[in-house]
Amino acid sequence: MTHYQKRLTIQTIGKSFSNITSKVQSVVNDSAIDTGLCTIFLRHTSASLLIQENADPDVLKDLANFFAQLVPEDGKSYIHDAEGTDDMPAHIRTALTKTSEQIPICRGKLLLGTWQGIYIWEHREDSHYREIVVHITGS
Repeated sequence: MTHYQKRLTIQTIGKSFSNITSKVQSVVNDSAIDTGLCTIFLRHTSASLLIQENADPDVLKDLANFFAQLVPEDGKSYIHDAEGTDDMPAHIRTALTKTSEQIPICRGKLLLGTWQGIYIWEHREDSHYREIVVHITGS
């Protein structure tokens, strides 16, 4: 069994979804692993990692709108505000979602569904550099 690991730094553009599917697939290609498992880990607490619809952008807009209602940024609902009124809501959104994903690999390709993409979901207003660790195990 072979292990391959690479860190990627992705700059987000503020509250948005950054499609990183091709970047992760490039790491899989570099690993030369034909059959295995790709684990992706986001090293942050105010952004999320998710697999979601990649064909209709309205899905991502609806997700963002739903979470905006679920976790308001009203500036008065939270004690923690040292980094701004969007900081604590970002932490809550991350707690409700994920910071890691696992995707099978077959014939050197991520086994994502036809309409699936891998995204970093930035929960903060400002642009940030986000680091992900891609760890691939297989043969």
